[in-house]
Amino acid sequence: MSAEPEHQSDARHALLALYDDALPVVYGYFVRRCSDRATAEDLTSETFLAAMDAARRKAPTVVSVPWLLGVARHKLADHYRRRHDQPVADPPEPIDPADDWDAELDRLVAEAVLRRLSEPQRTVLVLRYMDDCTVGECAQLIGRSVHATEALLVRARKAFRQEYPGGGTS
Repeated sequence: MSAEPEHQSDARHALLALYDDALPVVYGYFVRRCSDRATAEDLTSETFLAAMDAARRKAPTVVSVPWLLGVARHKLADHYRRRHDQPVADPPEPIDPADDWDAELDRLVAEAVLRRLSEPQRTVLVLRYMDDCTVGECAQLIGRSVHATEALLVRARKAFRQEYPGGGTS
């Protein structure tokens, strides 16, 4: 049996060290968006399995809470794609059918803009405006000071407006 490379061992230990702090954040993300706890638990497990897979690679990914939340967003999207359902956090609202396409188009454009931002900018915007976290909660989740998080939010909003068609004014 061959010895595992040191960088893989370090990545696995870092993931284990992060686990206790990250578990409530990732699980809380899913609980607020899933219709039942079993689904939230399954998706949490899938997220941490993906993290372990990343830690096993030859060039392991640096796993952090923001990285895990990014993986969690993808796992949730995959879950709802498989179910052809809407997340509980975004229940369908009665709207004029003529407006339905505009709203869907706006959502798709906003998601595309978010994907073009840096990971820290995307994470802080999602936590603040989609997850309704306070700036203090955002700071705690991403491991920054409140002041640094406020500055990141300013830069992230500016970057979003610059990337959004029409400068975010439409």
